[in-house]
Amino acid sequence: MQTAFTQLIGVSLPIVQAGMAGVTTPEMVVAAANSGALGTIGGGYLSPDALRQQIRHVKSRTNNPFAVNLFIPKANASDATDLKQMREILAPIRTRLGLDAMSDAAPEPPRFEDQLQVVLEEGVPVFSFTFGVPAPAVMDACKQQGILTLGTATTVEEALELERVGTSAIVVQGAEAGGHRGTFLPYVREPLIGSFALIPQVADAVSLPVIAAGGVMDGRGLAAALALGAAAVQMGTAFLASPESGAHPLYQERVKQAIETDTDVTKAYSGKLARGIRTKWMEQLATYHASIPPYPIQHYMTQEIRKRAAELGMTDYMSMWAGQGVRLATEHFVADIISDVMQQAQRVIHGLSSNWPTA
Repeated sequence: MQTAFTQLIGVSLPIVQAGMAGVTTPEMVVAAANSGALGTIGGGYLSPDALRQQIRHVKSRTNNPFAVNLFIPKANASDATDLKQMREILAPIRTRLGLDAMSDAAPEPPRFEDQLQVVLEEGVPVFSFTFGVPAPAVMDACKQQGILTLGTATTVEEALELERVGTSAIVVQGAEAGGHRGTFLPYVREPLIGSFALIPQVADAVSLPVIAAGGVMDGRGLAAALALGAAAVQMGTAFLASPESGAHPLYQERVKQAIETDTDVTKAYSGKLARGIRTKWMEQLATYHASIPPYPIQHYMTQEIRKRAAELGMTDYMSMWAGQGVRLATEHFVADIISDVMQQAQRVIHGLSSNWPTA
């Protein structure tokens, strides 16, 4: 199936496997790429060395295009009172999990500049980004090396900004999507616009290929997205329970059991709004919503808790990102999921066209 997206990227299918930081494995990326989709390494939390290792692993197993997704850094200040209060809130949870008192020193996150340098040095075909807009120098460096760029938008205004800075294509993230919201403009209240409403509005506003993200789990979703004006879809939740997934086994079990009413949006884990399977942690911290420090501060303040909870199998304190289409997730291999999506989309589109009344 040829669309503006497949022609731009050089893939055969209008599907992007989402780069889910902490969940996507090189095996998942390779399987997606070798199936004709655009596989994506979720590099947001990887050190430069680990990122380079994953890129080279993927390169050694596919000749097809693939992407690396990184988080655009944003300077966030949080006063000492906020951090002190959050430490007090987290203290009993740390005790319950057998963790020592939290250190005053925050962990040092991977530097975006160092991660980007790896992407440039390795000549990754596609650089995917979220949480903001790269500096002009970054966009220029990608353009000079022939690296295509994909940015994430959650509103028409954000899509227009991505087009203005020279992004190659735009991932349009609906409110149904699992994981972190890609919103980057300073809205008074975080916009939560559904895919069905957002995709056609963005498609009408920009001249770039639109990639629909959020709620797409099968061929029906692909067919619907194409009808709404998208040139491709991005899928993440659909791959969470696949054999290639790096999600914790208990996380995968929750995905297989979850239904559409089991997800919610929260800032409890990272300080940035994200959709995941509802947990005790999310309910506890909802009371302290105003005290949650911004991303990435909260992410690193809760990192040890999430890691220990996973080690102990305590899902109530694990972040289990998933979208509203989670009921449709399967345990199939990535290649089989992609094949099923394409076959079902073809049947749906053919069925609609053959049943459409003629004038």
